[in-house]
Amino acid sequence: MGSLSGWFDGVQQWLFESVLQPLMFSLGLSSVLETGYEAAGWLLVGLLQLAMIVAVIGPMQHLWPVEPVTNRATIRTDILYTLIHRLGVFRLALFFTVDPLADSLFGALRVAGISTFQLDGVWPGITDIPWVSLLLYLVVFDFVDYWIHRGQHHFEWWWRLHSLHHAQQQMTMWSDNRNHLLDDLLRDTILVVVAQAIGVAPGQFIAIVAITQLSESFQHANVRLWFGHWGERLWVSPRFHRLHHSIGIGHETVKPAVAAADGAKSEGPRVVLGGHNFGVLLPWWDMLMHTANFEWRFDPTGVRDQVEPDAKGRLRDYGQGFWSQQWRGVLRLFGKA
Repeated sequence: MGSLSGWFDGVQQWLFESVLQPLMFSLGLSSVLETGYEAAGWLLVGLLQLAMIVAVIGPMQHLWPVEPVTNRATIRTDILYTLIHRLGVFRLALFFTVDPLADSLFGALRVAGISTFQLDGVWPGITDIPWVSLLLYLVVFDFVDYWIHRGQHHFEWWWRLHSLHHAQQQMTMWSDNRNHLLDDLLRDTILVVVAQAIGVAPGQFIAIVAITQLSESFQHANVRLWFGHWGERLWVSPRFHRLHHSIGIGHETVKPAVAAADGAKSEGPRVVLGGHNFGVLLPWWDMLMHTANFEWRFDPTGVRDQVEPDAKGRLRDYGQGFWSQQWRGVLRLFGKA
């Protein structure tokens, strides 16, 4: 791990000094060079992820596809989402918006004598070992991510944004970052606050995000693959996550019929927001909260209102390109689409 970290630091330094620093000087941004150095780390991670996606996951999609590719236009849009996130464009926006606010908040708390909790100091000599603390932070962040994901499916207003992610009917290795920007902003704000609250170092935070994103790219891949009985219960597989995207399974829960009292009309089964398989890296939380579905099946993906007309015979349009998808998400948020 030490050698890998040294190699990464060296390449990050070269990337910053050769590319970003001259660019920042020319743009008059010399006052935020520290942010530029951190941005170089995110850019390097993104480039490594893209290389892994193309070189490793791509061939697997060709060898063991779940379904044939029939709509390449929607995949091209997903690639744009991936480039925006993995090459640091979205992260750059956070640097100038969310991060300064979080720094101010926790700075004010420290001035008031309230210190943040250092999770890697819980067990001195053990949890302060780099790889142990990294694993510990991964588990904590995945637990937080599970509940964020549950919220995205539980609250109607949040689902109106998050449903864009589920509206992809041609899932591939590029589908992970297909999200509404407001949805991403809310999720990343929560994670940034948690990172500061438990004392995650910037380098560890980058590593956590990198591992999570690469695993999520694999989970969304068009790959007919699972990890076996025990492996499925240790790490989220493409099969496990595809069920989360399956129409009528991943984002809906059927409430049983309710017997009526005093001769009133009984309430039949109802379909409500909910679903299965919310875990981002670990299926443990789904198992604990009884939201896991380990069935061996590969169903069509998407949202029910894309394929089943409403009472007026209309199908919901989630947009075809990046900007139309973002705009229609705003309209859905306010009940206009």
